[in-house]
Amino acid sequence: MNVSLNISRLKECREKLGISKLEAAKRMQLSQPAYLRYEAGTRIPSIQTITVIANVLNTSVEYLTDQSDDPMPVSYTISKTADPELFEIINICKMSNDNMVKRLSTYVAKLSEQKSIK
Repeated sequence: MNVSLNISRLKECREKLGISKLEAAKRMQLSQPAYLRYEAGTRIPSIQTITVIANVLNTSVEYLTDQSDDPMPVSYTISKTADPELFEIINICKMSNDNMVKRLSTYVAKLSEQKSIK
């Protein structure tokens, strides 16, 4: 599968997070020169690398490759090692019934509202 990365969207997503090119490369576990080539458009990353980039930049592969104009992610990759608490929450949700997941979602929304008020 040959996909083309939209470099202006890549830069836009990185800047939206307020991170430098070096920080982006670190978060993506890429060398700085490799990331710089992706953002300059002189190198095309594999679809696996674009997936990592999208996950780190909190967007979707589809947005970065001009298949969608919606920058919202369509999926997340959660690592048990890197995000053990979030991984456990997801695991609990997967084992719970719909009512429990709805209750948890409502609780999280309320916590989010309280955080934005402060």
